[in-house]
Amino acid sequence: MGKLTGKVAVITAATSGMALATAKLFVEEGAYVFITGRRKDKLDEAVKAIGKNVTGVQGDASNLADLDRLYETVKREKGKIDVLFASAGQGEFATLEQVTEEHFDKTFDLNVRGTLFTVQKALPLFNDNGSIFLNGSIASIKGIPSFGVYSASKAAVRSFARTWLVELKERRIRVNILSPGTIDTPILDPLGDEAKEGFKKMIPRGEMGRPEEIATVALFLASSDSSFVNGIELFVDGGTAQI
Repeated sequence: MGKLTGKVAVITAATSGMALATAKLFVEEGAYVFITGRRKDKLDEAVKAIGKNVTGVQGDASNLADLDRLYETVKREKGKIDVLFASAGQGEFATLEQVTEEHFDKTFDLNVRGTLFTVQKALPLFNDNGSIFLNGSIASIKGIPSFGVYSASKAAVRSFARTWLVELKERRIRVNILSPGTIDTPILDPLGDEAKEGFKKMIPRGEMGRPEEIATVALFLASSDSSFVNGIELFVDGGTAQI
C-alpha cells in the first residue's frame, strides 16, 4: 500500500519540473491527482506523462475564475481534497532601479495573491487532518541581487503558513513551506552553461538538485510521515541557505 492510497491531491502549475515530478510520485504512492497549467498543450503532455489517476485542469493560479473552475472539477469528480501543493510561482530579475509596477504586480499576483486564493478556495473541500504546503524559496532568506521582488513575495508566502496553521488548527490541517534551492529544470536552460556552473559553486555538494529530490520531500509533507510537522520552512537546497 502506498503512502497516499485513497488520498486526493491538488498540485498547481504541475506541467513540468518539480511539481510534475511530485504529481508522478503521488500517483505512484496511491493518490488521485488534479494538476493545473496555463498551456493546454503542456497540460496534456503532463497528464499523458503521469499516465493514470490524474485530471488536468487548464488555468492560471492568479485568476480566481480559473481557481473556481479547478475546485468545481475536483468537487464533481472526487468531492474532497486531502493534500494541496500550491506550487504556482514565477520570478524575474530586476534591480531596485529597474523595478516597475508591472514587474511587481505580475510577481505578487501569482506568488502571493494566487497562493492565498488557491488555499482559501480549497478549504470547503478539504478533509480534516489534511496537508497543505506552499512553494517557497531560499530567496526568502537570502540577499540575491536583482531578485528583491521575488524574494519579498516568497517571504510573504512564508508568513502565510504561520498564520494559517493557527487558523486551521481546529481542523488539524497542517501548513508547511517547501523551499527549493537551485533545481536542474528546463527553466534554467535559457541561462546557459556558464550560469549553471555558477549556481553549482554556490551549493555545498557541488551540484544542483533534481526534481525527484523535491518530489520525495513533497511526499513526506503530504503523508502521515509528517503528522507532527507544522509551520516549518523545509529547505531542500543542498545546504545553500545555511551558509
